[in-house]
Amino acid sequence: MSAIFLFTLLALLFGGLLAWASYRFHIEGNPLVAQIDQLLPQTQCGQCGYPGCKPYAEAVASGEAEINLCVPGGEATVIALSELTGREAKPVVAEAKPKQVAFIKEEDCIGCVKCIAACPVDAILGAAKYTHTVIKQECTGCELCIPVCPTDCIIMENLPTTQQNWQWPKPVGAIGEGK
Repeated sequence: MSAIFLFTLLALLFGGLLAWASYRFHIEGNPLVAQIDQLLPQTQCGQCGYPGCKPYAEAVASGEAEINLCVPGGEATVIALSELTGREAKPVVAEAKPKQVAFIKEEDCIGCVKCIAACPVDAILGAAKYTHTVIKQECTGCELCIPVCPTDCIIMENLPTTQQNWQWPKPVGAIGEGK
């Protein structure tokens, strides 16, 4: 009986000590990281060179990374990050491409599930040994599924221009250039 009482007392003592230590040595996270992370598109694509949006936000907040590395976020994200951090807005590192989504040629798919594991937003639907397909509304066009496909059955397709995604083209010449 005394052993049970002793172990209970020790458990309470150590539990209280752990609670006090977690309160006393609590470390606040950088609130700027959370604000930057909210501005990012959360595609977790890794095109910025970081494994996801949160590590990229941490690198931007600490000054280790430039604010123009997020390809899916584009120019709008760079401008928002510039306003938040006070840094100069620079053009996005990658070349501008039309919005694309992955397409799986189903007759060539062997159901290896490697593309499912590589997709950061779960836009690929399928099971082992069965044909896969892409949920176009969920696909961010990050192209991470292409290099892991052993049969090269994944291709990128441009999204058709509709009233919902059409944008006015930028002017060719600047005002006052005589064009």
